Amino acid sequence: MPLSMNREVFITCAVTGSGSTQDRSPHVPRRPREIAESAIAAARAGAAIVHCHVRDPETGRPSRKVEYYREVTDRIRAADVDVVLNLTSGMGGDLVLGPPDRPLPPVEGTDMAGAAERLEHIRVCRPEITTLDCGTMNFAEADYIMVNTPGMLRAMGRMMTELGVKPEIEAFDTGHLWFAQELVREGILEDPALVQLCMGVPWGAPDDLNTFMAMVNNVPKGWTFSAFSLGRNQMPYVAAAVLAGGNVRVGLEDNLYLDKGVLAENWQLVERAVGIVERMGARVLGPEEVRARLGLVKQAPEGGEI
Repeated sequence: MPLSMNREVFITCAVTGSGSTQDRSPHVPRRPREIAESAIAAARAGAAIVHCHVRDPETGRPSRKVEYYREVTDRIRAADVDVVLNLTSGMGGDLVLGPPDRPLPPVEGTDMAGAAERLEHIRVCRPEITTLDCGTMNFAEADYIMVNTPGMLRAMGRMMTELGVKPEIEAFDTGHLWFAQELVREGILEDPALVQLCMGVPWGAPDDLNTFMAMVNNVPKGWTFSAFSLGRNQMPYVAAAVLAGGNVRVGLEDNLYLDKGVLAENWQLVERAVGIVERMGARVLGPEEVRARLGLVKQAPEGGEI
């Protein structure tokens, strides 16, 4: 296919994620204050969007507590730098089965919640964007399944649309893009949609360039997409995403290192991504430009002010 490089690029920083990285780097933020401060530093470095999970402040394990999300978003909104808020809604679809000879009942680590419960922090905090993992898949862990059934996704998609929060479709394989198009066809999600291509996550789409371009070619014309890969391929995918016509995601959710053996902070990963984008001859967009481009609505949190 002909080269269709994106000349106006926005950068998302995925600040902390929910993976078991909390003890592998001192820079992975755990407490709401730390997550907010890391997001603010990433915004100052050039990220137009910050994608946030929250963690238990003591253990660093993933959490769904609304009060943690509220503290993170309140602190970011009160900062002297503007940034688009993107909160995960992926938590609450976690199924961990027992061993192959006795998979049921589910074991420790299972966290299955209803659609409204999974979106309660979105209702309270009202970010501009929230993620919608558009399918079920086996993850890297032994018997862990990320569960997102068609019925659950339809329910969550309707709620997001009613709340005025734009879904970011997280696609880990081509079938997820196929179902996203069905949600738009049914009127559950608005057209044009926003997509994040999640490459190299075991056991979704591998991050070789042939597979990546297959994913890109399955994004409908007029939709906006970003892309990322994990670990050492995070920065190469900055260039690959821009060359393919997309936008960029970096951050400690996906990669802990700035260079071999050198642990990164989020702002450093953003700063390096900015350098790559600009050296390719593209311009990095700010948050207001992203809001205008994506039709985002900046709302007040429950009981608060913008």
